[in-house]
Amino acid sequence: MIQKDYYQILDISRNASSDEIKKAYRKLAIKYHPDKNLDNKKKAEEKFKEAAEAYEVLSNHEKRQLYDKYGHSGIKNSSSGSSGMNMEDIFANFGDIFADAFGDSFSNFGFGRSNSHQSIKGSNLRIRVKLSLEEIANGVEKKVKVKRLKVASGVKFKNCVSCNGSGQIIRITNTILGRMQTSSHCHICSGTGKNIENKPRGSNQLGLIKEEELVNIKIPAGITEGIQLKVTGKGNQAPFGGISGDLIVLIEEKPHSILKREGHNLHYDLYISFPDAILGSLKEIPTINGKARIKIDSGTQSGKTLRLKNKGLPNIDGYGRGSLFIHVNVWTPKKINEEQKEFFEKIKQDKNFIPHPKNSEKSFFDRVREMFS
Repeated sequence: MIQKDYYQILDISRNASSDEIKKAYRKLAIKYHPDKNLDNKKKAEEKFKEAAEAYEVLSNHEKRQLYDKYGHSGIKNSSSGSSGMNMEDIFANFGDIFADAFGDSFSNFGFGRSNSHQSIKGSNLRIRVKLSLEEIANGVEKKVKVKRLKVASGVKFKNCVSCNGSGQIIRITNTILGRMQTSSHCHICSGTGKNIENKPRGSNQLGLIKEEELVNIKIPAGITEGIQLKVTGKGNQAPFGGISGDLIVLIEEKPHSILKREGHNLHYDLYISFPDAILGSLKEIPTINGKARIKIDSGTQSGKTLRLKNKGLPNIDGYGRGSLFIHVNVWTPKKINEEQKEFFEKIKQDKNFIPHPKNSEKSFFDRVREMFS
């Protein structure tokens, strides 16, 4: 299934401001709300959810940056998207957009709870997870201990006596135009329709208690430091049957002792002796998943760069891998004995040991340019 571009869905430019994004989403949500499209309610609901998914990503600065850089693959691991929400979830998260312009009565169009309870969402939790280069290369599942608020065992709720469990206070006033009915969220229960009847020992005023839980986090191969993953529903729970918050996982990368990372490519410094450079040799070098043997040609110059394709890190989208660049350095000993010194004195003036680079020899800047092209 081809995923549509979020900017095209909202019909906005890629540099649209947050106000423009909000305005475009509100326009589409009103246009495609199922209650306004009774003749084709199923298709309208699909369009409605599609717009909500686009807004959820583009209205969030961090998600928008990932989407602009990596497309849909950049956010599939950091956000579940609104496509997995039902209509009640969407209004719980974005209903304030409609209320700003049309008042509370417009925010759910009669969708979700008929008594207009205000859905409470638990707060998000944030953790950092450090990964080795090997874990980044292969992907990994991490089990981490998280202390999160949960609804305490034995907690009991009762309907709010102020609003009779509706979450709203209804007022009827007489005006010159007749009797007018208005509604507002109940300030006693904060619009939830419920209050705590029994609070277990150790829980807070909302009936929540902090407990440690083992959470499984799936981390895809090729992930980059700084990316945030989202584990839906593993943040703090909400009271009164509300929606649990999310666990936000910030990725950090541990430096490798030998290999250096540059995007999807890896770099390795190989040191060889004068005899190896002159005569040539076979060398075994480390890779991210084992070892590889490479040939050093006779007459190899210090500073030469060799490239092993597909020996770098995988692309997070799953398309291809980077390369492993091997930078050859000829090792010059700082101390030699008398016999060695005599040998080098003899060959010092030999024409084969006098530098005479040809036009075909690449300079340092040529090699750098070639490496990055």
